[in-house]
Amino acid sequence: MTTNHLTKRTIMDADAPNRSTGIVNGKSSNILNWDDVRYSWAYPKYKTMLSNFWTPFEINMGNDIKQFPQLTDAEQETFLKIIGLLALLDSIQSDYAGKVADYLTDSSLNALMIMLAQQEVIHNHSYSYVLSSIVSKQQQDEVFEYWRTEPTLRKRNDFVTNGYKAFAEEPTVEHFAQSIVYDVILEGLFFYSGFAFFYNLARNQKMVSTSTMINYINRDEQIHVGLFEKIYKELLEEHPSIHTKKHEEFVINTFRQGAELEIAWGREVIGNRFDGITMNELEQYIQYMANKRCHQLGHGRNVFPDAPIQNPLRWIVAYQEVDQGKTDFFEQKSRQYTKTSDANGFDDL
Repeated sequence: MTTNHLTKRTIMDADAPNRSTGIVNGKSSNILNWDDVRYSWAYPKYKTMLSNFWTPFEINMGNDIKQFPQLTDAEQETFLKIIGLLALLDSIQSDYAGKVADYLTDSSLNALMIMLAQQEVIHNHSYSYVLSSIVSKQQQDEVFEYWRTEPTLRKRNDFVTNGYKAFAEEPTVEHFAQSIVYDVILEGLFFYSGFAFFYNLARNQKMVSTSTMINYINRDEQIHVGLFEKIYKELLEEHPSIHTKKHEEFVINTFRQGAELEIAWGREVIGNRFDGITMNELEQYIQYMANKRCHQLGHGRNVFPDAPIQNPLRWIVAYQEVDQGKTDFFEQKSRQYTKTSDANGFDDL
């Protein structure tokens, strides 16, 4: 195991070039000049993240407020549990992004991490925004406490937080690479059964505003996965000593564990209780996504060799593949929403 410890980026280094000499443990003045950065993909990522900026206030929750009481008890329960899950995951991500930013030598990548962390804060705000629209303050508080009381939820969340722990407590190149695997599982796998539930509601013209907000979050998370994919590959390229057979096995086994936890969660909160989505389809979908994410990191589709090669939830493509510009599945644009103001306020949507 490598002992290549990471050193934190200095606030300023007058003797170093503006263009960094490495992704970690390199030299850089820490002055950001987008026309003089080490990684050519950083500026396009910056422009994409900037152009996708949104806030929860842009979405009118009026119809969802009326519809939520009309949902079945099972739909309401699952809706709230998944919101509670997402709130926890995005809270973790804000902190993780900050820790990663400390060790990225390149100032452009540090800037991207700060933007990512801000987007995670917006995601968390959106969950509060949705809940404050449809349930009482007491029930909202209960939703944000689910992570303490739901055993299945706690188990899967401990999986990620424990995965980040080694990097947080002993920042080495190897621990950093491993933490990125957990990050991709969190942002690129752990959200996805929840996303599927909301999109299935939208298919049936239920809670469309919430599902549109989820679509925006989905878009952000895909961009985040793509960003960490780039960082991960650069890290392995610049530090080939950590790209071992043992590391390959770690990646595949970790994705498999993450997928199994996500399947268990999907079975508990979704199962076969809702028209339009079956547990068998959802399990195949999660396996498909695990293979896809593992392949993105350069380790092949080896997590579940028998999983479908194509997305088994074909209907979800129009909702999920937001990187192709399908950001609003009912031709709704954020500018069409009635925005909140001092007049109508946060609670009068």
